[in-house]
Amino acid sequence: MKFTRRPVGLAALATAGLLLAGCGSDDPAAAGEGPLVLAAFYPLAFVAEHVAGPDASVSNLTQPGVEAHDLELTGQQVGRVASADLIVYLEGFQPAVDTAVSQNANGMALNVTEALTVLDADDEHADEDDGHGHGDLESDPHVWLDPTNLVAIAEAVADRLAEISPEHAEAFHSRAEALGQELTALDEEYSTRLADCDRRVFVTSHAAFGYLAHRYDLEMVGISGIDPDAEPSPARLAEVQRVVQDEGVTTIFYERLVNPAVAEALANDIGVQTAVLDPIEGLTDETADEDYLSLMRANLDALEEANGCS
Repeated sequence: MKFTRRPVGLAALATAGLLLAGCGSDDPAAAGEGPLVLAAFYPLAFVAEHVAGPDASVSNLTQPGVEAHDLELTGQQVGRVASADLIVYLEGFQPAVDTAVSQNANGMALNVTEALTVLDADDEHADEDDGHGHGDLESDPHVWLDPTNLVAIAEAVADRLAEISPEHAEAFHSRAEALGQELTALDEEYSTRLADCDRRVFVTSHAAFGYLAHRYDLEMVGISGIDPDAEPSPARLAEVQRVVQDEGVTTIFYERLVNPAVAEALANDIGVQTAVLDPIEGLTDETADEDYLSLMRANLDALEEANGCS
């Protein structure tokens, strides 16, 4: 399943410097023992690190604070792609990574969508285009916001690492199973706490939460579409305002890595509050001590409060 994004020039790959984003030349993970695993961005690195444990080294291509959609690779990162034993990426989400994998990868590459049942336009509500549905799930790359998808990705990473390093196969699969249990518990928390809510609609700065909405029977309304850099039209802003008023929405959510100005202005115009709903594409200085599980639970707290769940 491919997710269409804007193209990236090859010159950016060839002329960039020799610093591995997010890690640097002294990256301790890259210097560790065992196979080298490259993860394209944070949620995939989170999974890879848990599955690898001490038996492989994991590096993240997207440094903290960088908007993962817009990643451009340095020369050394392209070299890393060539030397990695396993590259874990999401095809179509980061065009620079796709290009580097197709042109430079010599090791094993795992496109994580191959491990998933990707939602498409034939799924229930996926083809709604009135701003009051589950979003364009055919082109939504944010698969990790359904924690059950990370269970499948963990299993796939364990399978690939077991092929590369069979002497550690049992350990890889054991760690994948343990992570799967944590993710399943998280999924159950979401299902339980979002089962009985005053509202099932939530409004976000961009439509990154389609998989979360689909999994937990919520309705996402994005001010912008899948692309966080897209500017909403006046007509779109008016439509979102109508939804907020009609549905009694109390909160407009914005993201840490995206300018909140539009969301804040709209909230001020309507007289509702704002809060963070994190798509967890990457960490920031503010969330450096967090991980996927804690950030997902913070999102759950925010949704539960905004939607009056009990």
